[in-house]
Amino acid sequence: MAATVPAELRKQAGVLGIRCSLAVDDRDSTNEFIHLLTRQFREDPDVLFVIIHAYSDLSTRTAQDLGREAPQSTAAHKLNAEALEMQGKWEPAQHEYETIIEKDPNARGIHFLLGRLLLSRPDAGPEAAERAKQEFLKEIAIDPSNAGAHYILGELARRVEKCQEAIPEFSEAIKYNRNFAEAYLGEGLCLVNLKRYDEAVPPLRAAERLTPGNPEIHHTLATALERSGHKEEAEKEFSIHRSLTSGQGPESQ
Repeated sequence: MAATVPAELRKQAGVLGIRCSLAVDDRDSTNEFIHLLTRQFREDPDVLFVIIHAYSDLSTRTAQDLGREAPQSTAAHKLNAEALEMQGKWEPAQHEYETIIEKDPNARGIHFLLGRLLLSRPDAGPEAAERAKQEFLKEIAIDPSNAGAHYILGELARRVEKCQEAIPEFSEAIKYNRNFAEAYLGEGLCLVNLKRYDEAVPPLRAAERLTPGNPEIHHTLATALERSGHKEEAEKEFSIHRSLTSGQGPESQ
């Protein structure tokens, strides 16, 4: 039967169905109409526009439900903190995370989010990096598999040229997330800094495979290859780096 109805009419009916179901807060019906339109008109820009706004509306309503039903829950404070961060309201966002930690010092992920916020704040002050480091260490004590915390600890150490301290953190980040390109790069940068050029090549190759469009990876890999005696391979990487930094994209090899 549906096949005999013109596509434009089916599309209009689906869009109207979304609008009407949202008007009466019938979320099950909204989801059904979204599924219907997605299946039949997945590439239609007008349909996609309506679906984006529908999901946004549903998200807002669900957030309101959380705030009404469990305003003091960890989830509610975390949601508030994320919203405040997106608005650049650093101080109240920090307060939300600290409130969660005060209630539950062992809440997974919260020390990491607080540490990340401390590093993001433009007004954090000179002590922010050290305080953030302590938050990441607390996170790892709760959740040793938090790859993000290990990575940032590695970066903090690398940036003050403590590569011997940084490498184990990058290795832990990679252990828990095999697709963590930035951690591979961080490890490679440190190994090059320590003149351990042969050891730097494998993590840099992994970083290159994951993010081939990053010029820093190609330049660092080229340096490691050149200084470990692989001149021809090094020149290929330098060539790719030149192409990427000139805006032309990788040169064909």
